[in-house]
Amino acid sequence: MTNEKLTIKVPGKLMIAGEFALLEANQRSIVMAVDRFVYATIKDCIENRVSLPKLNLENLKWEIKNNNIHIVTSDRRVNFVENAMNVAYRYVTEQGKSFANFDLAITSELDDDSGIKYGLGSSAAVVTAVIRAVLEKQSMSCSPKLLFKLAAIAHVETQGSGSGADVAASSFGGLVTYTSFQAEWLKDAFGKASSITELVERDWPYFSVKPIELPADIHMLIGWTGSPASTKQFLKKIALVKVRDAGIYNQFIDESALAVSSIIRGVESGDNKQILNGIASNRKTLANLGKHAEADIETALLKILSDIAEKHGGAGKPSGAGGGDCGIVFLPSKEKAERVIQEWEEAGIKQLSLSLNLHGAKLN
Repeated sequence: MTNEKLTIKVPGKLMIAGEFALLEANQRSIVMAVDRFVYATIKDCIENRVSLPKLNLENLKWEIKNNNIHIVTSDRRVNFVENAMNVAYRYVTEQGKSFANFDLAITSELDDDSGIKYGLGSSAAVVTAVIRAVLEKQSMSCSPKLLFKLAAIAHVETQGSGSGADVAASSFGGLVTYTSFQAEWLKDAFGKASSITELVERDWPYFSVKPIELPADIHMLIGWTGSPASTKQFLKKIALVKVRDAGIYNQFIDESALAVSSIIRGVESGDNKQILNGIASNRKTLANLGKHAEADIETALLKILSDIAEKHGGAGKPSGAGGGDCGIVFLPSKEKAERVIQEWEEAGIKQLSLSLNLHGAKLN
């Protein structure tokens, strides 16, 4: 075990396409890592401590009891951190290594200083940061795929659901196409696995990740509409559509798949028109789903955000669950992008200075 202080830097995420549909098996999505980060700093100490200063939680004691790590607090906001520490602990000890004392501090710049959430995947980035920090402190090598699997286990164990797209962005970095491992499969596999090592070393059905690269002459902008979305509420409403009206839901899945395929083909062939058509199609199919689910996926401001982009020859859509949070647009030239930014400001939409981050979790 090393003695120096280590800091791990983990990017947040932004969904580009395939929202909601990627919860189904083999449905492709596109997700990118962004250049805002969670930082996990770990160092030797006599007493085991965890600090999350943004939550005003400082120097919480952690201990190992009955082969489980417990953070000594009644504040359940530490659940993601505690479960990530437990997954790392089990994996490290399965490799025959001892688990020494440490002090761990986690800070984030994924949300605004005022506490406003932008929808950049903060819980996934935190889990990924904790696991990478613990493994790095133990001088254990950790590929992006191993990190992804360990973080996905911790995230699903804590949340009970989720696609893992945000974990993929934090682990692999860059722009990737992604299909989900399916949360129900992972929960079942985790319950049955003889060890975490056995689970991470096996193939995960449904899961895939592949890096792609946007053409250099297409311009991406991210706009914030000023109202954080409730992903959980929208997922409940969409689940009702799936039960109540399978035809409408299956049509959404088919249309989403076509839109995502169009974007991917456009990216791979450098055909900007095909990318823009795919983004516009994905926007339309998400808006239709929202109407049937009585969920305001495309809010009035998100509609304006995308309409302005279309007016200037581009295409836009909500990013993630919709209902607020961010919208993302693609434009054919820098000049048109500058005009869009100006019109966004007049409409009360804030441009976020986010860019693609090529790296996943790494030593800072």
